[in-house]
Amino acid sequence: MKRVYFLCTGNSCRSQMAEGFARTLLGSQWEVQSAGVETHGLNPMAVQVMGEVGIDISKQSSKLIDPDYLNSCDVVVTLCGDARDRCPVTPPQVQRVHWPLPDPAQATGSDADKLRAFRKVRDEIYHQIENSELFK
Repeated sequence: MKRVYFLCTGNSCRSQMAEGFARTLLGSQWEVQSAGVETHGLNPMAVQVMGEVGIDISKQSSKLIDPDYLNSCDVVVTLCGDARDRCPVTPPQVQRVHWPLPDPAQATGSDADKLRAFRKVRDEIYHQIENSELFK
C-alpha cells in the first residue's frame, strides 16, 4: 500500500479537504493522512463545503506531523508555503510536491464570501488529486 501525507500550517482546512478527497478518490491502494506544523482544529466551513460534495470530514481531527509516517510516505504534498518551508527533511525516496493554494480561512467579507473562497479551494484540491500523475 502506498502512503500520501497532505500538509498545511494548521491542518484545519486545505489539508483536511485533501485528505477527504484522497480517501474517496484514491481507494484502498493508498493510505491517506493529513497533518500540520501546528494544530488549529477542524474548520467548520471546510466540513460544510466537503459535505456539499458528499464527503464527510467531520470525524477528522487536526494533527501534528508524525515523523515516522512522514518518513515512510511515498508522496508528501504541501498545500501552503509555510508547510513547505517548515516541513522536516524527508528521505530521498519520499516524493515532495507543492500545491500553493490560498488559505480559505483568511477570506474576508460575508459568510457567503467566505464559503465561496472555501468552495474555490475545495474544487482546486479535487482537480489536483483527480488529475495528478502522482496517484496513477
